[in-house]
Formats: sequence, C-alpha cells, structure tokens
Amino acid sequence: MLVRYWQPSREMATLRRQFDHLFNELTTYTGEKSSTWAPAIELKDAGNSFTLRAQLPGIDAKDLDIQVTREAVSISGEHRHEQKSDDNGVVRSEFRYGKFQRVIPLPAAVQNDQVHADYKDGILNLTLPKVAEARNEVVKINLGGTNAPEIEGNS
Repeated sequence: MLVRYWQPSREMATLRRQFDHLFNELTTYTGEKSSTWAPAIELKDAGNSFTLRAQLPGIDAKDLDIQVTREAVSISGEHRHEQKSDDNGVVRSEFRYGKFQRVIPLPAAVQNDQVHADYKDGILNLTLPKVAEARNEVVKINLGGTNAPEIEGNS
C-alpha cells in the first residue's frame, strides 16, 4: 500500500506558479494586435521633493497626458503603430503598441501646481515639490539651559 502525505503548502505553491505563468502569458501577448502595457517608473525621495522618472521609449510628447494631484501622478498615452503598406520583411515584432495608463500613488502630499517636467530621449522626469507639512525638518535641541528649540532645516 502506497502512503502519500498531503502537503498543502507545496500544492499552493504549484497552483501559484501556474497562475503566475497564466497571467504572464496574458500580459505579454505579442501578436499583431495591440497589447496593454505600463511604463516602468522610478520614484526617489530627494528631501524637499520627489523625483519621478518614467521610461516611455518611442512615444511622442504629444501622445502623453500627465496629471498630478496632491496624492498621485497619472501618466497615460498611446504608443502608435507605424502603418506601412507592406509588412513583407517583418518576421517577428515584440514591440508593444496601444494605449496605456499608470497611476503612481505618492508617499506624501506634493504641491501639484509647482511640478517641473522634462521629456527627453523617451525618459520623462518630474520634480514634485513636497508641501511644507510633509518636509522633514531638523530640530536641534539646546541643552545649555534655554527651553526653546532652534530649528534648522530646509523649509
């Protein structure tokens, strides 16, 4: 008689791998029609501001729509497919075309009316200044006998 032990953690891991594989296949479809995609981003805390960079290769600035609220940044647009009359030379294309949208929540509130944007060589750079309440201020405590703290900082 064969005794088999049930290992639920191993079976759950197998099921998860199968779902991951399925979702990867669905999101990396590279057929002739458009597939949805989202640009890669990088968000850095630069003290008094956040710096957001997004990779948008092959997309014209006129095809981008950038909206900034105090809590989030929304980047949307379209990577247009070049329409040519003869596709005889194309054997395989892994370029992604179509519309996209990406909403990036921010860890602190920003002054959305003071945003600086730069777009060059397919890289979008946004400088998002933080609101005064969200900035880190350094407070120096004087132990020399006075009770009032001195504020040093980058306000």
